[in-house]
Amino acid sequence: MIVVKSGDEIVAMRRAGRVTADVLQVVCAQVVDGISTGELDEIVGHELQVRGAKSACLGYDGSKCPFPANACMSINEEVVHGIPSVNRIVRRGDIVSIDLVAVIDGFMGDSTVTVSVGAVEPGSDVDRLLKATEEALHLGIAAARPGNRIGDISAAIEKCARRSGLGVVRELVGHGIGREMHEDPPIPNWGKENTGPLLEPGMTLAIEPMFVLGGEKLAFLDDGWTVLTADGKKAAHFEHTILVTKSDPEVLTEWKK
Repeated sequence: MIVVKSGDEIVAMRRAGRVTADVLQVVCAQVVDGISTGELDEIVGHELQVRGAKSACLGYDGSKCPFPANACMSINEEVVHGIPSVNRIVRRGDIVSIDLVAVIDGFMGDSTVTVSVGAVEPGSDVDRLLKATEEALHLGIAAARPGNRIGDISAAIEKCARRSGLGVVRELVGHGIGREMHEDPPIPNWGKENTGPLLEPGMTLAIEPMFVLGGEKLAFLDDGWTVLTADGKKAAHFEHTILVTKSDPEVLTEWKK
């Protein structure tokens, strides 16, 4: 069942989204050549604590073991759920996806940004990957209007990938969010317009396109968490938590200018 949030719940979701965005913005600014993902994760933990929030990722139960860090940090060919470590050093030319779910007052905000370590060469494959994945996020959000359906979000995302010559990760999807990290409905990054559940004001959704430079087949590390491209080509991931309103969607995890 898709949960439509009440007025008080929407206020709480706005607060969770604001905390998520602020912490993510701080940590992304620290992604530089030579830092470890473990150090970045310590920054996430500190920034959450000073805001009175916690990580919903830390201790989240998986198929093999609870997730051991505050945020997921995935490098290059890692699509999602990379585990931060002091031994994982990011280097110039890498791209790093940081996926954070903050919880405060029992509600959650979920957002992901893929950042480059150093400048990206304009017109390069990585430039195309990052720009198209972020564009797809905005196109998916724009489709999240009352009267539309989940398939309209999915179709907008997939069309952007195809125009850009990129692969779409099909085994992982966006989702509803609120008191739980993963609520109904699932939101695939591919699909047909005018299909799926009808969108209504008060729904809160985590929309998260994941595109790849190569094939769409995935592989999985033995750590029970890390998902990567089977062919070793780079992947990008962008995500916002949004609120469906009576008119334009509201981005709850939007960064401050």
